[in-house]
Amino acid sequence: MFSRFQWGAERTYLLMSAAMALFDSTMFVYLTVFYFTVVGMNPLQLVLVGTVLEGSILFLEVPTGVVADTFSRRLSVLLGVFILGLGFLLTGLARTFAIVLVAQVICALGYTFLSGATDAWLADEIGEKQVGRVYLRSGQINRLVGMVGILLSAALASIRLDLPILVGGALYLVLGVFLMVIMPENHFQPFRHELGTEGLPAMIATFREGVKVIRARPNLINLVLINFFGGAASEGFDRLGDAHLLANFIFPALILPMFGTLNPIVWFSILSLAGSLLSLLVVERLRARLERLTTDLKRTSQALVILNLLFAGCGIGFALAGSFPLAVVCLLLRSICDALIGPLFNAYQVQAVSSRVRATVLSIASQGNALGQVAGGPVVGWVGTGSLRAALTLAGLLVLPNSLLYGRGIASNLPDEPDTSPGPELDSED
Repeated sequence: MFSRFQWGAERTYLLMSAAMALFDSTMFVYLTVFYFTVVGMNPLQLVLVGTVLEGSILFLEVPTGVVADTFSRRLSVLLGVFILGLGFLLTGLARTFAIVLVAQVICALGYTFLSGATDAWLADEIGEKQVGRVYLRSGQINRLVGMVGILLSAALASIRLDLPILVGGALYLVLGVFLMVIMPENHFQPFRHELGTEGLPAMIATFREGVKVIRARPNLINLVLINFFGGAASEGFDRLGDAHLLANFIFPALILPMFGTLNPIVWFSILSLAGSLLSLLVVERLRARLERLTTDLKRTSQALVILNLLFAGCGIGFALAGSFPLAVVCLLLRSICDALIGPLFNAYQVQAVSSRVRATVLSIASQGNALGQVAGGPVVGWVGTGSLRAALTLAGLLVLPNSLLYGRGIASNLPDEPDTSPGPELDSED
């Protein structure tokens, strides 16, 4: 019906990813302030919001991945975008803690429909050897629009604190309608066609096949473990990093024209902007080399081993730094490493799994991240009640095993079965 309006897959992905980055940065800057001042949530409730979100993702991740492999990756992506829009709208309208929790469950459902399905759809449409290049390009665009979102958020929040969330949620729904028209799906072969069955039996068979593939391939078990350790480390670091700067350092009292003396809040904005800009510049400078890396799983694995060690070292250095300048340097270097690891790891995951159960396997792997956040975050937080430095050091140590896991993957980095299907033809506009 809408085939004549459809865009190329690469352009569609770049637009969708950039739009979501813009909407998210618009909504999330003042989200905690909204929870605290408008909804009236206490610190325990603020923590429980994240726990409910990640717990719901943990529960819903696999069924939604199975839907993508059994029926349609495009359908799964569209459902995810629409459900997220509804979840964010409900969040902006919420005035009680109970409604916020309901909204988190809805958002978790949306996230899990997108998780796995988006990467699997892209790999099907443009070829798995091309995804690394697209991830790198997307990451650069997303950082730029993210900065725009921060400014937009400030403008909307100055009118009303719930406005950034309501606008973001509404824009997700608009994006969903737009994707219905432009999003192609020309190369996906539903796994149920191989099974010769439909409905729930097909979904169960798809899930079993995904589990079978993971159990048969040590490299895919590595994906689950890598996501687990990454989730455990990130949850603690993200929640405690700012608190560490506030509690253990004296911010320089710089005076800038128009801004006056910089207070800690302004400093956080400067650090966030600096991290984004430096990451943007470094990735752009290395983009050609990174694109070549992402077409070779062995070289990608080797790069990830080194980058993960640097990432962990910068996190530990930030935790143990004795001066504000040293802490800032470690924080910025960690941000750059994170920007380099992201597209390489995404390409690593996509190429390690064959197409027919790719969304299911990636969803199971993502489930490891949610489990890591639920299991590891509270442990790091508990250590932080005694010492923020100790907690952040633990967060840095938690990510170290991933270098060993990447190293194990070097020896077993071929897809679980050869892909004998013809590769997709790249659109000239992509």
